[in-house]
Amino acid sequence: MPCAQPLNRLDMREPRSAILLLLIFISYSSYAQDQPDKAAAITNLPSRYFNKIERTITSLDDQLTHQTKKYVERMRRREQRMYDKLYKKDAAAAKALFAGSIQRYDALEKQLISDTGGAKLHISGEYQPYTDSLQGILKFLQNDGAAGSLSQLKALEAKMQDADQIKDFVRQRKQQISQYVQQHANLSGLLGKDYQGMNQDIYYYSQQVRQYKELLNEPDKLEKQALVLLNKLPAFQAFMKQNSQLAGLFNLPGNYGDPATLAGLQTRDQVTALIQQQVSAGGPGGAAALQANLQSAQSQLDGYKDKLSKLGGGSRDIDMPDFKPNEQKTKTFWRRLEYGTNFQTTRNNYYFPTVSDLGLSVGYKLSDRGTLGIGASYKLGWGNGIQHVAFSSNGVGLRSFIDIKLKGSFFLSGGMEYNYTTPFARFQQLRNWDDWTKSGLIGVSKTVSVKSRVFKKTKAQLLWDFLSYEQVPRTQAVIFRIGYTL
Repeated sequence: MPCAQPLNRLDMREPRSAILLLLIFISYSSYAQDQPDKAAAITNLPSRYFNKIERTITSLDDQLTHQTKKYVERMRRREQRMYDKLYKKDAAAAKALFAGSIQRYDALEKQLISDTGGAKLHISGEYQPYTDSLQGILKFLQNDGAAGSLSQLKALEAKMQDADQIKDFVRQRKQQISQYVQQHANLSGLLGKDYQGMNQDIYYYSQQVRQYKELLNEPDKLEKQALVLLNKLPAFQAFMKQNSQLAGLFNLPGNYGDPATLAGLQTRDQVTALIQQQVSAGGPGGAAALQANLQSAQSQLDGYKDKLSKLGGGSRDIDMPDFKPNEQKTKTFWRRLEYGTNFQTTRNNYYFPTVSDLGLSVGYKLSDRGTLGIGASYKLGWGNGIQHVAFSSNGVGLRSFIDIKLKGSFFLSGGMEYNYTTPFARFQQLRNWDDWTKSGLIGVSKTVSVKSRVFKKTKAQLLWDFLSYEQVPRTQAVIFRIGYTL
């Protein structure tokens, strides 16, 4: 029976978790004592549980619809441009190659927009276990909140399948155009640019749809707890055996799991004895040869599974790009942001630092190889030694930066900074820009992954301030910083 991974423990410090746990526990007790067929009290789950499900589904529905409309429109324009170019060379060939394609794009787009999931859905592509479980929960509860969420979930599942149909159609169109270009090499330059663009669009759109599916199958703590506790109800277990997508796929009988249905089947001991009998016929080395072959087959299978997962899991999501893809392109703006902090110290003597420069930054990943960002820093004064500790505001800074990947974990780093290096007591003092100094930085950064709940990577930077020689008094020319990515 499909279900989400159970939690090792429930966080009772979170109020909504405690409330949900209490309600489901009361419902379970009521089921066990008074309602043998169904735990009716469990249908009174908090309304915010269904509201959150609806918000998640609605957000994914809107994103999928918006991106698919853009994708279909882009494909439509590409084919229209190729048609216009080919029509000038060979009108008959253009009509034959592009006959009905524009109308088909229009029909697919209308189907996606208007699809409410009214038709019975079948498993298509990669099986989504949590989606199946969530649909089973909503069907099982059968109240007003669950009905609305179930309707929206069915509509989203239908649109996911519509998106797969659109991808399949574009792949067919790409194959047809590719065959024509191969047969008419003299037209490769005429159609090549838009054809290559079509190949890139297919890849990026497939990755986006896959991300939406992954987001739909990432339940939060509240949803996981509800599913874990519902799975303890025999009525829910029996319901899922009859109504899950897997049950429909394999057509499980009503008495599935009943010991009586196992009568006449071979036991494990019987199967083991038959295998040993066959191995013995191979002589003294038969067992060793079988073991070696099994290990070799397992190794090859693991390799195929690894390649398949890297290519997208389900068969419909597999696209072999003939270009180097930018994996950031399909992510939303917020998912491309990278937050960080850094720490820099200027020492006055051997025993104690004079000033610590504490910085915060946010970077936007332009691509897998480059990040552009801004940040700010605060200079905290510590005094003049261990015997004279005194905290003070010794300055602030504003900075911009860019990191470009060189090789492996090494990056070329640069940026511009404005620093106010005079101690201040009031923020009004910072308004005088004549007191700010300008720095131009360039250097090398090295990132190292760390195992921490807070920080993901450590960044060590060695930077040269090429504008330090213009400052009066002259500022530090070589800067070493340690930063952390959140």
